Amino acid sequence: MLSDGLPSPQFIAPARTRAEKVRFQRVKVSVLGRYMLADRREFPCQILEMSPGEALVIAPVPGVVGEKIIAYVDHIGRMEGTIIAQVDGGFLMEVAASPRKRDRMAAQLTWLANKDLLNLPEDRRHERVVPDNRHSTVVLDDGRRYNCKIIDISLSGAAIELDVRPAMGTPVTLGRMRARVVRHFQNGVAVEFASAQEMLTVVQQNLRMN
Repeated sequence: MLSDGLPSPQFIAPARTRAEKVRFQRVKVSVLGRYMLADRREFPCQILEMSPGEALVIAPVPGVVGEKIIAYVDHIGRMEGTIIAQVDGGFLMEVAASPRKRDRMAAQLTWLANKDLLNLPEDRRHERVVPDNRHSTVVLDDGRRYNCKIIDISLSGAAIELDVRPAMGTPVTLGRMRARVVRHFQNGVAVEFASAQEMLTVVQQNLRMN
């Protein structure tokens, strides 16, 4: 059962005018989830296009324009929003989120949209998530230090944006985590930790800049 942090079933938010709507560039994705309409009914759904401000949802019951909904989407998490248009087989949802949450959503959408193109590792043993703090450092064994931005992490490794490309197998220290380079892609590298961790919160703490 999805959390019912919705107004009463009778509440329908007023439709926003086209001039009031903030437009975002949507990217093509394919992720599954569930959504709940204002009358508390729940249904499965699939997101085909999404930005930090909008989502194109394929849904068995489209709801009505102006209706508030809550959705839980794989890799994205909980989203709140309003139906702003009905489309063939579903609806277009305007996402309500804080600037910080939009930034995190944008990072996760970038990974979802480009993981195949960039050949990012799809480690199916462990879920991959975007960390709260994406800035860290990479230190090579010879002492050279580079700032980096973390694309995603799992219990066993991370994908990072990095200006240099250490050779495959090169040992590095990412934050305070010992790791080795296991893959190159256009904007960085993927690393595998020296030992798999037990909690993502521990991974995040150890990836912070020293």
